[in-house]
Amino acid sequence: QVQLVESGGGLVQPGGSLRLSCVASGFTFGNFGMNWVRQAPGKGVEWVSFISSTGRTTSYANSVKGRFTVSRDNAKNTLYLQMNSLKPEDTAVYYCQKNGDDYRGQGTQVTVSS
Repeated sequence: QVQLVESGGGLVQPGGSLRLSCVASGFTFGNFGMNWVRQAPGKGVEWVSFISSTGRTTSYANSVKGRFTVSRDNAKNTLYLQMNSLKPEDTAVYYCQKNGDDYRGQGTQVTVSS
């Protein structure tokens, strides 16, 4: 079965950086596009970024464009999200998702606060 394990979250000051990771198993990772989504307290799920199966195509929500970078290592079945210039409004639980699938892992908490 599909399993996604996110990590790398934490508490960071505004302007800081974090790198999230998502290790995938239970499917052929290199055959699927992947998404990062997030959910802030009391809010719905927000799409953050997409990366194609090969990594050649990426896209970002306007709210993170220019600050976040998605990447993947298909040999390691791992998805990444480099987050720079973090803002308090980036505070949320971050999840990775297989494209076209609603399943999410446990997520990783990102808190941006001084």
